[in-house]
Amino acid sequence: MRMLALMMAMTAAMATMATAAAPASLRHDHPVIGIWRITLPDGSCSETYRIRADGTTLVFSNEEVAESSFTIEDQPDKNGFYKEVDTIVKDNGKRDCSGEITKPGKPVTSYLKFHPGGDMFLMCAERNTQRCLGPFMRVRGKAI
Repeated sequence: MRMLALMMAMTAAMATMATAAAPASLRHDHPVIGIWRITLPDGSCSETYRIRADGTTLVFSNEEVAESSFTIEDQPDKNGFYKEVDTIVKDNGKRDCSGEITKPGKPVTSYLKFHPGGDMFLMCAERNTQRCLGPFMRVRGKAI
């Protein structure tokens, strides 16, 4: 009987941890949802991000294929930035456009600033445009 109670407690704890780790769904019209591409300045490599409403992302970068889970603010702050926290959960171990191999598990916080037209954004290290990557350009006509 004691073993059964212990197993039930462990199952409940694991279910709670799984729920806490699961990404949150976004509102259907959140501007980040869609397919985005960023290309290196010399045109030698591109990264494509499939950002889904269920809080997951699929990334293709050079030979790398990675999956992540993320959270993002529902609305921008007064300066137009959305805080995003992204964690790679799976990676094929191959090199990305920067020549690096990404290791899963480390959460990364960035701040996204969308162009008023909604078809591009910058990904910044802080809530300003001093250290940013981009622009990420929306890819039209592709299924998510």
